[in-house]
Amino acid sequence: MTVHELDLEIRKDKGHLNDLFMLIVFGDLVGLPILPPFYAMRILPHIIPHLERWKKGICRERDITEIFTGDL
Repeated sequence: MTVHELDLEIRKDKGHLNDLFMLIVFGDLVGLPILPPFYAMRILPHIIPHLERWKKGICRERDITEIFTGDL
């Protein structure tokens, strides 16, 4: 239990980095083209299982309180 909070922070950071990577590579799916499609097409077969969940997560509205989930 002593590393539970650290584990949660690491998982949250991993999720944010994964979202950032997906946005950079597949940003054109949500209207933000950054990389040429050639590189995205080479990675696409590995990303297909996670694509719908990512698009739903990146395009949903967020409340200001979701940003500050730490201890107040």
